[in-house]
Amino acid sequence: MYAIFENGSKQYKVAEGDLVKVEKLNAGIGATVSFPVILTADEKGIKVGKEVEKVKVTCEVVAQGKEKKIIVFKYKAKKNERKKQGHRQPYTQLKVTAIGEASAPKAETAKKPAAPKAETTATKKAAKAE
Repeated sequence: MYAIFENGSKQYKVAEGDLVKVEKLNAGIGATVSFPVILTADEKGIKVGKEVEKVKVTCEVVAQGKEKKIIVFKYKAKKNERKKQGHRQPYTQLKVTAIGEASAPKAETAKKPAAPKAETTATKKAAKAE
């Protein structure tokens, strides 16, 4: 099964366990991030649009870094114009942990035994009268 999700105006095709470099995210190493899915495909077929509204790609942040330096050199012939710049694009490396329905965190609400009601003077008087 694979999914396509969008981040930073770019689309990424991923499967569970893949490592992918995306635009820099403000998340620490070890943090969990999730992205809405545009398309999913598996042995049953392709799902798009309303069928994948609730599907999320869950990823763990593995590393933050910068890409290899590229050189930008602008030159205009016969004008003695030259401009040299370097650029290193920052990225976040993610490991895809799960692709599937976004499950709401299960709220485990164990019912506590009800505390005994404090006896009021009115209930004491009513008990004595009987």
